[in-house]
Amino acid sequence: MSETQELTGTLADLKGVVADTPLAQEAPVYEVKRDAQGRSYATGRRKDAVARVWVKPGKGEITVNGRPVNIYFARPVLRMLITQPFLVADRYNQFDVYCTVSGGGLSGQAGAVRHGISRALCNYEPGLRKALKVAGFLTRDARVVERKKYGKAKARRSFQFSKR
Repeated sequence: MSETQELTGTLADLKGVVADTPLAQEAPVYEVKRDAQGRSYATGRRKDAVARVWVKPGKGEITVNGRPVNIYFARPVLRMLITQPFLVADRYNQFDVYCTVSGGGLSGQAGAVRHGISRALCNYEPGLRKALKVAGFLTRDARVVERKKYGKAKARRSFQFSKR
């Protein structure tokens, strides 16, 4: 009987209980992180690639490992991948990007640069976090190449079976 008495509380009682839970409290306030030159820094990762990215206000020039983006990433799809955070945040051609990338292949490096740009934009302007989070650019893509196992030709492929 005591359980039913507890359940027959008023809505006002429930509102007080819900307000005390951590999920009902306000979203955290993110602070602006800029260095003395007015740049924001972030690290982006994808597969084996790691990108160190600096973002500052400018004309939209992107430099990767000291070279322009159209020379370093020759494929248009990779350049499109890198500019996606600016398009989602509605900040296209408003920021200059300088980044250094190491490890992995070109596709992984482009993904790492995109991840780094997204995080650096959030550090520069925390109001953009929601739009970038909904687009999925702040999530680190954890998919990596599976390791080779012993007794196998590759990670999962078996050696060719010989009947005789």
